[in-house]
Amino acid sequence: MTYHPKSDFLQVMIERGYLADCTDLQGLDEALRAGVVPAYIGYDATARSLHVGHLLNVMMLRWLQNTGHKPITLMGGGTTKVGDPSFRSEERPLLDNAAIEANIEGMRGVFAKYLTYGDGPADALMVNNAEWLDELNYLEFLRDIGRHFSVNRMLSFESVKSRIDREQSLSFLEFNYMILQAYDFLELHRRYGCRLQMGGSDQWGNIVGGIDLTRRVLDVEVFGLTSPLMTTSDGRKMGKTAGGAVWLNADMLSPYEFWQFWRNTTDADVGRFLRLYTELPLEECARLAALGGAEINEAKIVLANEVTALCHGREAAQAAEATAREVFEKGGTGADLPRLSLNASDIGEGLSLAQLFVRAGLVKSGKDAKRLIAEGGARVNDEIAEDPGRFFGPDDLAAPVKLTAGKKRHALVTLEG
Repeated sequence: MTYHPKSDFLQVMIERGYLADCTDLQGLDEALRAGVVPAYIGYDATARSLHVGHLLNVMMLRWLQNTGHKPITLMGGGTTKVGDPSFRSEERPLLDNAAIEANIEGMRGVFAKYLTYGDGPADALMVNNAEWLDELNYLEFLRDIGRHFSVNRMLSFESVKSRIDREQSLSFLEFNYMILQAYDFLELHRRYGCRLQMGGSDQWGNIVGGIDLTRRVLDVEVFGLTSPLMTTSDGRKMGKTAGGAVWLNADMLSPYEFWQFWRNTTDADVGRFLRLYTELPLEECARLAALGGAEINEAKIVLANEVTALCHGREAAQAAEATAREVFEKGGTGADLPRLSLNASDIGEGLSLAQLFVRAGLVKSGKDAKRLIAEGGARVNDEIAEDPGRFFGPDDLAAPVKLTAGKKRHALVTLEG
């Protein structure tokens, strides 16, 4: 990189590893140094919570605000009705208005933990693109906006090209998504003076489309900045586990399970994740990442504590650490462990051990449970389990039963009533 930015925001983006590409690094740097720059990231309302895969870009908005600029969280109340085809092998399921609104409401609480919303110059805004997309007149939109887009160029973008190369269907509905996202940038500039769109590197084509449209229609210069697509050091997509997505809403994933996800980070990822997902000084991130042997586990605990404190509060992080230490170091059951609460009608005359592991979410199927037990990776109340058919009746579940899969995944089974 030949140009060295002087603005606080871009220095953070580069030093901590958030920057993949920028449409005009010097121009953006000058704009950031000249005054408050409103910037947005768009989030389609496809689920009731954000997940860990979104967290990198949420942190970028947080750093934007911390360095004196204005974050805009654009909720895709309109674009969710179409679905972003970027790097997907199939069309997204379409949601109705009620489901979209419920999802936006569920996501609102997560953003409020990372950003300060209000009416000040650098206070965050939450905007819904349904405000303008729902009111569009199709013929006027085609005439005024559609004429600025080259189909040849749209076909060349990797997100579209990859679908066509694989001979996977790409509907006209989805093809419009790129135009709608570009129109969002134009409208956000008109309404709020937005000058920067950020997103993952898979959004590069959509972002460039918005910059080009805004320049053509309004004759103004706006900017795009992308972050790297996050994978773990072993190649897995960030935030995906055997148990599914790692949600940021506490009612969809407990703070303890969230904490445990970060505690289980592989050694090779600790330093990078400390830089990206915490606000610890870079010197401290480097010191923790350099720890060797068993000491790296303390660095992982710091990582888990700092990320959980941002998402769920410092008390939840401390409680999660205390539970983990009780479980791992003292052999206790841990009050905050994930729980499977059963009643008499759930168990009837009883359940097998394999069924308990499946119901507790520690394995996906009875076959997986039997394999885990056969390989010696299952424990019941900290004792190695050997019989997947072992029977648990009401008397066996009168006291909580602790199940363990591998070394790090636990659940409590309790009988209610």
